Amino acid sequence: MTSSLLTFSGGCHCGALGVTFRTALSTPQWKIRACQCRFCRSHGALTTTDPAGRLAFHANDAGLLQRYRFGTRSADFLICRRCGVYIGAQIETSRGAFGTLNTRVLERAAESLPGALPADYEAESPSERIARREQRWTPLDGAL
Repeated sequence: MTSSLLTFSGGCHCGALGVTFRTALSTPQWKIRACQCRFCRSHGALTTTDPAGRLAFHANDAGLLQRYRFGTRSADFLICRRCGVYIGAQIETSRGAFGTLNTRVLERAAESLPGALPADYEAESPSERIARREQRWTPLDGAL
């Protein structure tokens, strides 16, 4: 089944952090979210996930990886210390490691992405938030 997955790559502006997203969904099928939290709005983030896909974050320079936690402190938001770009977020739970991708860091695909839908998760309890992420986020091929 992995042979039918499309591969999309990208990373931060300076190249210290990278990402590889594999999905069977064509870009017009992606669900793009514009989270309404202050962090995501400040970064202009437009995120996507695919529970049937695979996501890998990698650091070409591990010293430039900044993990940032806020709100419920239940996920690591991955930011480059040098250029300040937010590439995505990850969680590790007893069910595995899962991530969400900031589509703005991809090298290609932006032209054919559907419009973003506003997303607001403020009403979720911490346990509801983790359960949603385990169900909807993309499984990680190794967390950073």
